[in-house]
Amino acid sequence: MSRSAKLIAAALICATAPAYAQDSGTEPLTAAAEEAQRQLRQTFTNLTFEDFGPAPVRGPIYQAIAGGRVIYFAPESQHLLFAAIYDKNGVNLTALAQDASARKRLGAIDPADALVIGPEGAPKVVEFTDPDCPYCQALERFWLTKEAEGKPVQRLVYFVSGIHPQAAAKAEHILCSPDRQATFKSIYAGERPAVLHKCRAGAEKVARDAETVRKMGVSGTPTLFVDGKLVSGFQQAELEAFIEASAKKAKPSP
Repeated sequence: MSRSAKLIAAALICATAPAYAQDSGTEPLTAAAEEAQRQLRQTFTNLTFEDFGPAPVRGPIYQAIAGGRVIYFAPESQHLLFAAIYDKNGVNLTALAQDASARKRLGAIDPADALVIGPEGAPKVVEFTDPDCPYCQALERFWLTKEAEGKPVQRLVYFVSGIHPQAAAKAEHILCSPDRQATFKSIYAGERPAVLHKCRAGAEKVARDAETVRKMGVSGTPTLFVDGKLVSGFQQAELEAFIEASAKKAKPSP
């Protein structure tokens, strides 16, 4: 995963921590705040609130999407919010916005230009990967385990070559090999060939992938699009759930 993605992830973790209002214990609430507190307690009757008061954010809040990640910005107080917004019925509006963005961005992908790994007819996954990314290598081991369990997926692979210095050369090596799937697996298993294959078609494919990465706004690896949804990083639980759900759909009715 890239440094920028790690920073965003850290911010997201911090955003889940409880936030208490400044000086809320000493300043009396306004009538508007009293009404807001009443509505909050009425809507979420199963929660106990220890404190309530004004947040540091001021003015209107705007929604932006960068690399598939939803970010909220309050220009008046110059605050960035890395958070999930829910409506009063518990619907995650941030997740819905991310999914809609993912489906829109998928239109920039040419499936015919992907390196296809996995059997025809298996559940499809779009995967942006880097041969030198340790999380991508862990993801590869996961896919191999699922394949051994009889639960393969078909991966439409695009290479991200701008993070690690040897990524482009190793991607070209894979693409120029006689058996691309076998070479892909060996490189991701840690093999270090003395000589890397080169060919014009492979170099052109790496360049096209770089353009696709730019259009998609992919900034970290692995990045996957699973069932029309963005999955940033190796999220094993999400992938397990996708595979199990796909298996249930494929199972014939009794």
